[in-house]
Amino acid sequence: MPFDLVCILGPTASGKTSIAAKLAASINGEIISADSRQVYRDMNIGTGKDLIEFKKNNVDYHLIDIAEPHPTYGSQQHLEETRQGPRPGHRHRAGRRRGRAPAGGR
Repeated sequence: MPFDLVCILGPTASGKTSIAAKLAASINGEIISADSRQVYRDMNIGTGKDLIEFKKNNVDYHLIDIAEPHPTYGSQQHLEETRQGPRPGHRHRAGRRRGRAPAGGR
């Protein structure tokens, strides 16, 4: 059955990122983070970014490290970023357009 979107849900520290990275690699997809804390640059402690999982599986990811911590960044802005889709300035690691596998969220 074809699909356009896969969501991985679960409690904190349950292995969602690892599963998402492996799944995205296996379906030639990309990660679109839905995590409210991972959007902020330079806030790596306590946010569970686990970017090594994406790099290890050679998976592109989006909506991580895209906003400065000091301005307000709310759900409306996150929704607008998601609707705009991948943009060169927000794409991490150059890659081809592929399917997407969202991960994260709080």
